[in-house]
Amino acid sequence: MRLRAHSPYLLLVFPLALMLPGGGGQAPDQRQGSVQPITGMMARVHDPVMAKEGDTYYLFSTGRGITVHTSKDMKTWQRAGRVFAQAMPWTSTTISGSTDNYWAPDISRFNGRWRLYYSVSTFGKNRSAIGLATSPTLDPTRSDYAWKDEGVVIESNLTDDWNAIDPNVAVDAAGNPWLSFGSFWGGIKMVRLDRATGMIIEKTPQIYSLAARPRGGDIKGAIEAPYIVRKGDYYYLFASFDFCCRGVNSTYNVRVGRAKAITGPYVDREGKSMLEGGGSRLLWGEGRWRGPGHNAVCRDGSTDWLVYHAYDAEDSGAPKLRIEKLSWTSDGWPEAPSSLAQSTGG
Repeated sequence: MRLRAHSPYLLLVFPLALMLPGGGGQAPDQRQGSVQPITGMMARVHDPVMAKEGDTYYLFSTGRGITVHTSKDMKTWQRAGRVFAQAMPWTSTTISGSTDNYWAPDISRFNGRWRLYYSVSTFGKNRSAIGLATSPTLDPTRSDYAWKDEGVVIESNLTDDWNAIDPNVAVDAAGNPWLSFGSFWGGIKMVRLDRATGMIIEKTPQIYSLAARPRGGDIKGAIEAPYIVRKGDYYYLFASFDFCCRGVNSTYNVRVGRAKAITGPYVDREGKSMLEGGGSRLLWGEGRWRGPGHNAVCRDGSTDWLVYHAYDAEDSGAPKLRIEKLSWTSDGWPEAPSSLAQSTGG
């Protein structure tokens, strides 16, 4: 079982133990007011995304049936089961060789229902699909709690120069939802969704290209995990560069660019297009925390929280949840409180 080795070039496998909840939690972070310490049953997670319903935070992540954790304060987390008790009926027939270990979920709310998008694929191939499930609530104690399988949203074939994984839904200024996705190959792509159904709005959709990296040398086109946030006059595209899933040797880092239109063109602070490998560095790792990446942004009132995983060099390279308050510069760029490269503390 592996976590997210999506590249056709990466043949490393992560041990199953790194996906299991850890006991005793993790030491508090020493930086003032930045990363939230994690305690309770869960400190190990991969590809996290977070939403808030009522007074509870819900965290979804890669794992068997999509793992779920809950918290009242983003510090103490408790395991709350899985979204799917068994594999969705369409997954193994659509993507041969796939299992119920679903990747990289995304959560959003439309028309009174939560929409959970997730990835189904096989190791090192772009024969992949993005599925959708919906529920009126995230709270499993409510009588109306139930995830409904809505089926396949989009799929990629071996003949395609893109990979249908790592979904993220963003909404434009007119209220139209869009799905960004992609890993390696031709980079980050986008299609428009139907607001009422959450499915692709056209039978043969226009596919927009948002970001890509050179495929030669050591880079090998390593870009994935898009996440788009609208703030002010701009849309901000976060993406993970380089390589995950190598424990302490992971080189994942988070980059960002912005655009006036949701479909781009996205450029970094230096004006370089993200279609040409541009992207301003936001998070990178050294010391204890290696390879930070696959971020999401959770907007809670007036606060933006940057949610991601990083590999703990003090715990055999286990992937652990990190949550930082995201600030914005006077010229309108996102900024983490301090680089992981400057901290060796928990």
